[in-house]
Amino acid sequence: MEIELKPASNYERKLFYREEWDVKDVPDFVMNSLTSREFGFDHFGQGPNDRYKTFQDALRLKRFIKAKQPFASYCSVAYYDNPKQRKGWQKSELVFDVDAKDVPIRTCDCGEGEVCPHCLNQAKEIVLMIRDVLKGEMGLKNINMIYSGRGYHVRVIDDDVMEASSELRGQIVQYVIGAKMPDLSNSLGFTNLQHFIIPYGYPKNFTKWSRYTILHLTKDSKLDNVNAKLLKDVLKYRNALEENQWGLFRGNIGPRRFDKVMNAVARINMNITDTKVSIDLKRILRLPSTLHSKVSMKSTLIKNIETFDPFDDAVPKFVYERK
Repeated sequence: MEIELKPASNYERKLFYREEWDVKDVPDFVMNSLTSREFGFDHFGQGPNDRYKTFQDALRLKRFIKAKQPFASYCSVAYYDNPKQRKGWQKSELVFDVDAKDVPIRTCDCGEGEVCPHCLNQAKEIVLMIRDVLKGEMGLKNINMIYSGRGYHVRVIDDDVMEASSELRGQIVQYVIGAKMPDLSNSLGFTNLQHFIIPYGYPKNFTKWSRYTILHLTKDSKLDNVNAKLLKDVLKYRNALEENQWGLFRGNIGPRRFDKVMNAVARINMNITDTKVSIDLKRILRLPSTLHSKVSMKSTLIKNIETFDPFDDAVPKFVYERK
């Protein structure tokens, strides 16, 4: 059965919360800090204007959602002493928000604001790369992967990063997604160093992300300061990057043109995730287990990201009953 990503009707939403939604499906990382979080709700599809809600236990949360059957439900990434007034900030999750409709290097035919299985799979590829950097290079362990309905949230609750300032979070994001040209200046007098010959640290990470971005460019891609002729050459010679032959690619493009391309790629990388979400210490995110009413999908805690398929694991029962 082909799943159509269309809005849920009022009847379908009520059916979901009456018969399918269970407070036990709210992840432990939310429930274990329930009394420290702010909750927000959108009841009419116009944004989360019912804010500053708090719940003392799972039963109260269950009663509220079952009774209100909201269009959308959210909870804060921040922990507060007084969440009802958002005062006494303690710490916040480190978040990476990858929305399939906003990925700047989509290779599908979706229009603006649309998503499809292809770009959802591309968003999954991106969050897998983010996870690998967070675990492999930064040593973070408490990483929760959430399918949001039209993309993915990576929510990190390691104490090492939860007290970080907005400025530091911005720097972390730049590192994790390769969003800044590496500074290759050095005290040894080496000149003309290239990021792709350094097999560790940020240059290695930047090279990995840049390869991914270049291999997903299309003839319609827009790159700052890259004209149509240069883009055409990038697409012509990028096959060398399949085998990580960066020197060959650079030689075919030309050193100066290569530098121009890499600066443009770094700026594209910056938009792979929504940086505004990552640096906002008081952001609210869609509550896992609840319905994304605009696309009729469940926001879901992912147990195994490698095998997760939203069209198998995040489809409400009412979708299969549609005629």
